[in-house]
Amino acid sequence: MGTPNDKGPTSEESAQTKPPLGRTLRQFWIITRAFFSSKSRRKARGFLAVLLTLSLAVGGVQVLMSYAGRDFMNDIARKDGEAYWRSLGWYLATFALAVPIGTYYRWTEERLALLWREWLTQHLIKRYFNNRAYYRLRGSPNVDNPDQRISEDVRNFTVSTLSFLLILLNSLVTLIAFTGVLWTISGTLVAILFAYAAVGTLGSILIGRPLVRLSFMQYQKEADLRYGLVRIRDNAESIAFYRGEKREHLDLIERLARVVVNTRNTIFWNRNLGLFTNSFNYAALVLPLVIVGPMYIRGQVEFGVITQASGAFAQVLAAVTLIVTQFGVLSAYLAGVQRLAGLWENLDEHDAEEERIEKEAELEVEDDSRLVKLEDVTVRTPNGDRDLVTDLSFVLKRKQSLLIMGDSGTGKSSVLRTIAGLWSSGSGSLERPALNDLMFLPQRPYMIQGTLRDQLLYPYPQLGLSDEEISAVMEKVNLSDIFARVDNDLNRVVDWTNVLSIGEQQRVAFARLFLRHPKFAFLDEATSALDEDNQQHLYELLRKSGIAYISVGHRNTLIRHHEQILHLEPSGGWEIKSSAELEKKPAEK
Repeated sequence: MGTPNDKGPTSEESAQTKPPLGRTLRQFWIITRAFFSSKSRRKARGFLAVLLTLSLAVGGVQVLMSYAGRDFMNDIARKDGEAYWRSLGWYLATFALAVPIGTYYRWTEERLALLWREWLTQHLIKRYFNNRAYYRLRGSPNVDNPDQRISEDVRNFTVSTLSFLLILLNSLVTLIAFTGVLWTISGTLVAILFAYAAVGTLGSILIGRPLVRLSFMQYQKEADLRYGLVRIRDNAESIAFYRGEKREHLDLIERLARVVVNTRNTIFWNRNLGLFTNSFNYAALVLPLVIVGPMYIRGQVEFGVITQASGAFAQVLAAVTLIVTQFGVLSAYLAGVQRLAGLWENLDEHDAEEERIEKEAELEVEDDSRLVKLEDVTVRTPNGDRDLVTDLSFVLKRKQSLLIMGDSGTGKSSVLRTIAGLWSSGSGSLERPALNDLMFLPQRPYMIQGTLRDQLLYPYPQLGLSDEEISAVMEKVNLSDIFARVDNDLNRVVDWTNVLSIGEQQRVAFARLFLRHPKFAFLDEATSALDEDNQQHLYELLRKSGIAYISVGHRNTLIRHHEQILHLEPSGGWEIKSSAELEKKPAEK
């Protein structure tokens, strides 16, 4: 079984091969279109329409404020008292108009961003579980830290997309409105502005280009550090038993060092970009005064035109130099889009297993007694580089059982994963019941957060069993002391992972099995932490239940609880014998 990639891809190769801008834009369009054509499209399009309308209104109010401010300054320069108070009234009126428009503009933006985040997160979570993508993506070189992409990257994407959309729209409105204002003042000023903006944009791209790659790597390395901390919390007891504090401490320091190095490089390039953009912005403060100042001195314009020209120049310059002013934020945004798109492209849209279950329900089963059948199945590792078991064939019918034995590394658990559909890289013919009729008991059971009832009914809390039925099964698997420990309260919530021993957790897994009663069960070292008496008791209950099962184990005492024994060889060969045949051998000797 593959192991999770603790560190994720830490080499810089993945960051060096990021998709070009054209592909990133296509990925952005695919993700965005999915939301605005989803079931939430009416609400989303309504919010967007209101937001665009308010954005245009904000631009219009800014133009009105420009003219109102110009007249106000002109009346001050003329020392006209009556006109001063009238201009002040109009100026304040534009403020009164701007306040509600600006407030609801921001409110609508946040509501649309929240709706988008909710839909996109739910959509990705659904696809994350489709066809066990969460299992398949473990250690994938293409998608590191999918949990961070679903949580943090989705939030950044939805908020930043709307922010950039509105900045772009406001810039377009500003460009159209204030270019006309500047043109009425001086055509030379307009020409200088656009030439200055072109130089600034080109300079920003050349200086800040490495920031996109660094931003992508920063997301990755921050997520690696966070995962390392979570892994220590989840494995605290094992680390304590091994006294592995020093090793884990060094691992976290290494992860932190990678974050620091990448951040230091980002700071370096931000400094270079900042030197350029700050010089660019300060020079922009002087340019309109250099052009309009002499015009005022010559008496060609009034004093208020100077302030209007400065304000309009700043507005238009900001509109046409978005790359200059937003390059740092834009580089981080593009990196986030690439990471989100990488996850999107590696998730399946439909659940093929659910579709298979629905189709099977419509078919008539020819041999209802047959549950599992393998014909010439070769079990191969997911990456396809090694065959573990070759040409395996056997049939298992209702109420029958099979024990898989062999040396470590011969593929015992891998056979279970192949039958259960977790591994699909092998070859041959395989028949098995639908997933709803299967249940898997691992060596270390998964303990969820929740009540004792939730724990016992996982993952089907809707079974609707009574408290009496649940407590009867607990008593049957020797868990009565656990029940008493929580004062016979099935709704008590405790930290079950740390409260229950591994042996108790394995008995909880058997309680889940008997409460659910599937057709078939896979037991992967499911009694390894139990004493012989408890193991024998649970297998006797399992045999009497009528559930067919396949076990993986090393103990010879397991043989008597199974009808057939599959022995795997390191070479990939195998042999099946009956348990009765194996139990006779010692007696014959």
